[in-house]
Amino acid sequence: MTTHTTGTVTELTKYLYRVPEAMRLLSLGRSAIYEQMRAGRLKFVKQGRATLIPVSAIRAYVALLEQEAEVHYGETA
Repeated sequence: MTTHTTGTVTELTKYLYRVPEAMRLLSLGRSAIYEQMRAGRLKFVKQGRATLIPVSAIRAYVALLEQEAEVHYGETA
């Protein structure tokens, strides 16, 4: 996997990631990745039999999670 770590920031340097690589990058299990893909929350492409996740989709998914977290932070318990 091609990533560069500077301090605590990991810079993504590939355009497409296989599912096991996306699992490591997102700290999610295989089932969770496929659930998010089925739900349309994590975009992917197929190249032959390979399932590939574009780096833009990984960034968009993280942004979605951050956006959802902001909504929850504003709620009162």
